Amino acid sequence: MAFIVALPHAAEASPSRASLNGLDGINFFNAAMLAGFGPYVAVYLAEQKWTQENIGFVLTASGLAGLLALMPGGELLDTVRSKRALAALGAIMVAVTALVIGIWPNFPVVFTGLVLHGTTGAFLGPAIAAISLGIVGHLAFPEQLGRNQRFASAGSLIATGLMGLIGYLLSYQAMFLIAAALGLPLLVALAAIRPADIDFARSCGAAHPDAPTRRARTTHRCLWKNPAVLTFAAGLFLFQLANASVLPLVVEDLVYQGEKRSSLVVSALIVLP
Repeated sequence: MAFIVALPHAAEASPSRASLNGLDGINFFNAAMLAGFGPYVAVYLAEQKWTQENIGFVLTASGLAGLLALMPGGELLDTVRSKRALAALGAIMVAVTALVIGIWPNFPVVFTGLVLHGTTGAFLGPAIAAISLGIVGHLAFPEQLGRNQRFASAGSLIATGLMGLIGYLLSYQAMFLIAAALGLPLLVALAAIRPADIDFARSCGAAHPDAPTRRARTTHRCLWKNPAVLTFAAGLFLFQLANASVLPLVVEDLVYQGEKRSSLVVSALIVLP
């Protein structure tokens, strides 16, 4: 995230309870909505008689779209003053993707939807982090990140369990319709956050108000010349490479073999870890 000049008279935040509750809500419902994707997409498309090649292609396209959108997404996040509006746009895009996949599971629609869904990963999650920093300030930010993760984990846990049951008792299609519906409480939670509680400079990573010096924006060239940043990036790349999930492949095989409880198996494999 880029550095922006901090105002010398700026003070650490004292946010309202409504904004803090809204922040809890967006973490909970965002994780719950995203729980409807991932392996469940592979399960649903396999049930729709998609080939493994086509399923792998659209999932890879979604991942590549998210990767390519990371840098421009970060730049956009630093530029846009209303972080809430950007988070709302991402939530709507995810909800629309879930809706169109559930209603029109044909290749062009699913491909387009998953590419849009992958793109939202470049700014939806970072927007929530930026809103958190803008609301609570630097001193309380580490504790707030932990709170964000607790609510996100709870939302993902509950939604994953429920979607497994819904897929088993109703249909795989119903899981995506419910994932789309979860966008509504997410938008309500976003609306509960007061714009005045989000400090724009602080939300963009401005220096601590008490810092003795001012820091200018970091250029892209400086990042490529920073050994620490490059080492960290290489470590993240190797971790993601080693952590590549085989879960979609496993659940595809379960569906192809006629396993009717595949949605429950997916939920168990996600919830237990």
